[in-house]
Amino acid sequence: MVPEQVECSSITDLVLGAVDFIRTEIDALDDGGKPATSSEELREQTKFFLRTMKEANGDDPDKDLRKAKPAGTKKQQYYIGAAKEAAPAPGGHLFSAVVFFSAGCEMEEVRAYAILNSLQDKVKEIHYLPEKLLEDPAAVDFIREKGFQLCFQTEMDGTEAKKLLDQSIFMERLEFQELKDRKECSYWPQEPVPAELTPPAEPVVPVVEKGARPMPPAHGEPHEAQMISVKVEKLDRLMDLVGELVIAEAMVTQNPDLQGLEMDNFSKAARQLHKINGELQDSVMSIRMVPLEGTFRKMNRIVRDMTKTLGKKARLVLSGESTEVDKNIIEHISDPLMHIIRNSIDHGIELPEKRLAAGKAETGTVELSAENAGGEVVIRVKDDGAGLNREKILAKARTNGILTKPEAELTDKEIYSFIFAPGFSTKEKVTEFSGRGVGMDVVVQNIKSLGGSVTVDSNPGAGSTTIIKIPLTLAIIQGMSLAVGGSSYTLPITAIRQSFRPEEREIFQDPDGNEMIMVRGECYPVIRLHQLYHVKDAQEKLGKGILVLVETGQRVLGVFADRLLGVQEIVVKPVPKYIQQLSDSNGISGCTLLGDGSISLVLDAQQLGRAIYTS
Repeated sequence: MVPEQVECSSITDLVLGAVDFIRTEIDALDDGGKPATSSEELREQTKFFLRTMKEANGDDPDKDLRKAKPAGTKKQQYYIGAAKEAAPAPGGHLFSAVVFFSAGCEMEEVRAYAILNSLQDKVKEIHYLPEKLLEDPAAVDFIREKGFQLCFQTEMDGTEAKKLLDQSIFMERLEFQELKDRKECSYWPQEPVPAELTPPAEPVVPVVEKGARPMPPAHGEPHEAQMISVKVEKLDRLMDLVGELVIAEAMVTQNPDLQGLEMDNFSKAARQLHKINGELQDSVMSIRMVPLEGTFRKMNRIVRDMTKTLGKKARLVLSGESTEVDKNIIEHISDPLMHIIRNSIDHGIELPEKRLAAGKAETGTVELSAENAGGEVVIRVKDDGAGLNREKILAKARTNGILTKPEAELTDKEIYSFIFAPGFSTKEKVTEFSGRGVGMDVVVQNIKSLGGSVTVDSNPGAGSTTIIKIPLTLAIIQGMSLAVGGSSYTLPITAIRQSFRPEEREIFQDPDGNEMIMVRGECYPVIRLHQLYHVKDAQEKLGKGILVLVETGQRVLGVFADRLLGVQEIVVKPVPKYIQQLSDSNGISGCTLLGDGSISLVLDAQQLGRAIYTS
């Protein structure tokens, strides 16, 4: 007779529920409070599931299935193996022990169970009182009054067996003796005990292919790498010092006092210093780099919980989870990923019957991947659901008044990007997961705060793809310095597409009076930094200045400046609070110190694009 199959999903629900309960209680303790949630409901659910599982297999739910079954039983039962049960081996020793725990230690039944686990690999057969150690509420009182009684057969001698029991935590007294016969133990079953519920596994012998060198013996293997724990604050301080070193190097090598001087030895020393600084920076950065694996694997729980709640079927496929990013970035990427994946399950993946009707597999797929691309990490969330509804999104954008240009001029990607607008939702019914118009706009803000970008594309009926681009690090970046009058500004290299000197005839004005430039058949708006920041004595003739094409998410913007000062590694410092309050409108994300000691404002390409395209 084949036993009933265990419903793994229900067991997982119980385990995850217990994990959530423990985490909540630990958080309460960490906050200085006291545990306030009762575990009674969780315990009752566990007991009910265990009882149901026993009944489904034709067992008596009031019988302790951890005890060995009588001979002649043909059907395997579920059983919780507290200790290895087997027929006694000839020549084994038989011992009886009674363990008394210290008064007030609490959880005596759990401590008794721990003793069984410590004996698991040491004994041939074991029996104990109380029989229902974890199920019977009276087990604790029994142990407190009469002690935890156990009788076991083992190859260990008396000294070794007693020493093992003496290691039990909170044990106050141990009564230990060797028995000559099983009959001396009143609770040892008199029926013969079956050999093993499962045959012993044969030892695995590694197969060595012909011509291959066998593995060296264990004692010949190299020592494992030694590890030490370092506080995060120390790493942050080390990174700050490296940043200051980069600034100091620039101030020395680019000192205005050295201009026009021919110093070959100084140049060689400067190049060597730059090389060493670069290696030091790479080493410090590698220490701070953390793989995305932990963050990615957390998304399995999101997919599982949502599919069970919404009645859908979906699986999460991970790839590139070994990709590493700076620890400061990985701390802020978890929430955006959670929102995007929840959005894919709720809006994208269809119900099983709809997927079957559309000729798809009943179970949908959400792919979460990451890869390095230059100085950025590209994270993709792709699903094979219904995709985004272009017309529905466009209608909602029209209703909300967020259209930035005539509908006929909008591309599909521009229309799909409306889902990132604050308060935007195409869900007609507000549910636990969607319909409130919050979530995706938070994703954009969090990613932009990291200096990254978010784009979305969709294929109706085949699914959608959300792409997140984030920098590898926020500490030290490469930037292009621009001169505007007597001021200087810096643009991150990752945002620059190209730079060139425009011709006056290439510039024209749109119907609203905005300056535009045509480059290889594409039309881009132009923003003059001296006009935006009211800089005096700046170059106003386009033909004598420099135009830098900057990527601002999905769009490209032309930034006009007097001239290029060059590329250098910069350490981004925060700007004063009164400037931060205006950061959404002025396009400034920070400042840095140049080699000549002057301060350069760091421009945020995303904010510049938002300012020009929404004006």
